[in-house]
Parts: sequence; C-alpha cells; structure tokens
Amino acid sequence: MPNLHDIQRRINSVTSTKQITRTMEMVAAAKIRGASARVDAATPYAESMAEMLANVADSAGSSDNPLLQEHSETKRMLLIAVVSDRGLAGGFNSEVLRTVEKLVRANASAGIDTSVIACGKKAISYFEFRNIALEMVFKDLSADPTIEEARSIANRAVSGYTAGDFDKVVIVYNHAKNAAEQVLRQEVILPIDAQSLAAETGEAAKAAAVALVSNEESGEIAGDIIFEPSASGVLDQLLPAYVNTMIYHALIDSAAGEQGARRNAMKSATDNANEMVETLERYYNRVRQGAITTEINEIVGGAAALED
Repeated sequence: MPNLHDIQRRINSVTSTKQITRTMEMVAAAKIRGASARVDAATPYAESMAEMLANVADSAGSSDNPLLQEHSETKRMLLIAVVSDRGLAGGFNSEVLRTVEKLVRANASAGIDTSVIACGKKAISYFEFRNIALEMVFKDLSADPTIEEARSIANRAVSGYTAGDFDKVVIVYNHAKNAAEQVLRQEVILPIDAQSLAAETGEAAKAAAVALVSNEESGEIAGDIIFEPSASGVLDQLLPAYVNTMIYHALIDSAAGEQGARRNAMKSATDNANEMVETLERYYNRVRQGAITTEINEIVGGAAALED
C-alpha cells in the first residue's frame, strides 16, 4: 500500500502534466483561429477557380489535354498523404496513415504499383518503418504549409500523369469541418472530371444567368467572352493551376484540422488529469485519516496498558 509521500508525489506529477496539457490546449485554440481564417480566405479563390475551369472547359468543348483524359487502365497510382509533423493530436494522423496503407496493400493485391508522397514527419516515419517507398517527402511545414510546397507536389503529379508515370492521383487528408470536428477526405486530383466540376458549379452558373437576365432587362448588353489565343489554350493554362489550388487548399485545410484535433486531445487529457487528481486526493485523505486513526488507537492502547 503506498504511503502518503508516494501519493502526494503522484498528485504533484499529475498536476504538472495537467498544466502542460492545459497550456497546449490554449495554444492550439489560438492557432485554430489563424488556420481557419487562412482556409476561409482561400476558399473563395478555390471555388472561383473551379467555376472558371468548368466554364472554360464548356466553351472549349472537347479537349485533348492529357489532364482531362482518363486512362483506360489503372496500373500506377500516386497517393498524397497529408498529416502533421507533431503528435498529441488524437487519431488525426493514424486515420489518414491507415487509410493510405490499406490503399497501398489493396493496390498491390490488384497488381497496381503505388507511389506515395508523404507530407509530415509522422507520415515519413510511418511509411519508412513499413518499407513503403516514398516518391517525395515534406516535413516541418504541416502547421504552416506554403504555396511552394503545393506547387512542388502539383508539378510532380501533373508531369507524372502527363508522361504516363501515373494513371490516377489521389490525395488523403483530414478536412476541418469545424473547430472541433475533422472528416477524412479522399479526393481524386487527376484525371480532372470537367463534367463533375460543371455539376458542382451549377448553382453559381444559375446565379450568373439570373444576373445576365437582369442586365438585359435594365438595357445593359453583355458581350461574348473572347479567349486569347483560344479557349483550349486558356484551358491548358488553367488545368495545372487548378491542380495546384486543390493541393494547397487540402494542405491548409489539414493544418486547420490538426490544430482542432490537438485542442480536443489536450482538452481530454486535461479533463482526465483533473479526474485523476480528484481521485488521488480522496485516496490521500482516506490513507491520512487511516494513519491518524491508527496513531490514536496506539496512543489509547498504550495509555490503557500503563494504567494496568
């Protein structure tokens, strides 16, 4: 049975841990605001890029751009795993890593060669330990991803898909649904499905049509869109930029989700520490009361023995 000194030492240790987890929770909460603001600022651009790409693709008609062409058979796949550099974020990293590993194993069983781009130290160590070959690695950037990192990934994906090195490019990351919840996403980057983009941006197109009718009713005449050098030429320039935008948005979205997951994990750790301290304090008081009772009994017994 532990003595009072051991229990007090355990209480002090748990209290110190609680202070650390509480501090990390507050730091993560502060970082969430900045990360979420960056996602909110980038989202309109990403949506506008998708809408513009759908409109230009519609104007260009059929295009022979390789980024729009689906390969007849998938023999080689590129997976982009986006996780964090640091831990203490609950299941934020493990869910993405296990999903990517399952895809790699399933592709191997189906005879599909898989290359992996690891974004985050946790992904690098996870795949290297399991002897999964890595196409590219990025570290020390998960909390603050840069457009240069996204461009490097996009360039490799675009060049590889164009050259036939990959038949499909997929990115796996955690989407920050809100400050407290993250949702695993698995998105196909290449080939680009122009029809799906047109469907997704259909509401925006309807709004534009309503605005056009309003302009005509007010006497304003909207001119046709003129593409220079051509709609196909503009589309060829937009497609790599769209891939770059998708990847960058996924990186900053994952960064926001990381801070939310870390705050949740540290809050749970702080709550558990509080419960443990309360339990230890009750146990300490019970042991202390037992020791006092034992001392009183010994004094009373000694006094009775002296009287006899």
